[in-house]
Amino acid sequence: MIQPQSCLNVADNTGARKLMCIRVLNKSRRQNASLGDIILGVVKEALPNMTVKKSDIVRAVIVRTSKGVRRSQYGGLTIRFDENAAVLINKEGLPRGTRIFGPVARELREKNFLKILSLASEVV
Repeated sequence: MIQPQSCLNVADNTGARKLMCIRVLNKSRRQNASLGDIILGVVKEALPNMTVKKSDIVRAVIVRTSKGVRRSQYGGLTIRFDENAAVLINKEGLPRGTRIFGPVARELREKNFLKILSLASEVV
């Protein structure tokens, strides 16, 4: 569960390394996001000479969470990752980077982030 002030790693090659959530989008009243939800964040760490700079406000989609997510269609299986991670996206929902690092959850397919799934090295 990602909520405002949560820190996440960035799992793409846009140049950002750390991201802090400042707002959960696409939710009416809830303040926490899970896999496949869009957040608004600020870049806390970034590589020099890249497209994304420190203190930029960006949109991102959550691809990994430490909090387990239940998959009821697989007999109650719970999927959980070691870290919280996100991928930066633009207004249309397409990823800003050209590569995605690490595994990505299958729940993104239900939220129509198919381009992120195709760029990912592993889908679990």
